[in-house]
Amino acid sequence: MKSTAKKDIDEKALKNIPRVIGEYSSGKEGPLLFITAGIHGNEPSGIIALQQVFKTLNKETPEIKGKVVGVSGNKKALQKGVRFIDEDLNRTWTKENIASENIDSHEKKEMFEIIETLNQFSEAQYSERYFLDCHTTSAASDPYISVQEVNDNDAWAHKFPTYIIRGFSDIVLGCIDHYESRIGITGFVFEGGQHQDKSSEMNHEGIIWLALHNACELNLNQLQEYPEAAALLLEKKQNQKTFEICYRHGLSTDDDFEMEPGYSNFQPIKKGELLAHQNGQPIYSDWNAFIFMPLYQKQGNDGFFVVTEVK
Repeated sequence: MKSTAKKDIDEKALKNIPRVIGEYSSGKEGPLLFITAGIHGNEPSGIIALQQVFKTLNKETPEIKGKVVGVSGNKKALQKGVRFIDEDLNRTWTKENIASENIDSHEKKEMFEIIETLNQFSEAQYSERYFLDCHTTSAASDPYISVQEVNDNDAWAHKFPTYIIRGFSDIVLGCIDHYESRIGITGFVFEGGQHQDKSSEMNHEGIIWLALHNACELNLNQLQEYPEAAALLLEKKQNQKTFEICYRHGLSTDDDFEMEPGYSNFQPIKKGELLAHQNGQPIYSDWNAFIFMPLYQKQGNDGFFVVTEVK
């Protein structure tokens, strides 16, 4: 297997990352796979994974159908290592913002540049268009997929081996996947793990290879070595579960919020359990369920979510 534990990709490239990280095609008709990473500037592992995958593709030139394109998100925030500059780029993709064409923040500028890039790969050019948006979380987490239940998104997500969360974009508006789904592209968000965990880079690389296999019919065995990152993700298939969000604990900018320490994604919680403090007041669980995306970073307007398993 191809080991990617030690990459020779220079992470200093994050200081001058291009909008289009890479494009690859064998010249055969087929689908578009449009991959975004670094929509939040403190989540660079998807960028590093894309650099690695395109390096391998360009070196080994395997045959695929259609085209894969890798695109960077919030370039300025990536340079500074912060979640965003003026506002959360993953909350700006509303119908109203896009229709207004009003660039009144740094993030809206980046949003319109990404839309302009996507528009270069029109629906008429491809048999199908797929998207993959790469993220990480502030809390410890196994990798998982977040999918909006529109188009063929849910069926597509279940071709992949990780936990699946339904409903995030139905509760939190303005996400890039909400926009891409709205214009008829099939796909999902992939959360690779915790921000600083090196395994997140491996998980992102793995999901990109599997997306290339499922969308563009890349035969991973035709590479010089089968990607270790893809093999490690496939091992999770037997434990695949699907969850739905039943509660979001939203925050205002002036809230003083502190999550109780030690929570990780999909950790069971019990009714009456102390979860956090907000503005000096305790917050207790009303559910026997699972915690999801507990907030352990300074920026963010989601304190935590509660999810239930879909049987």
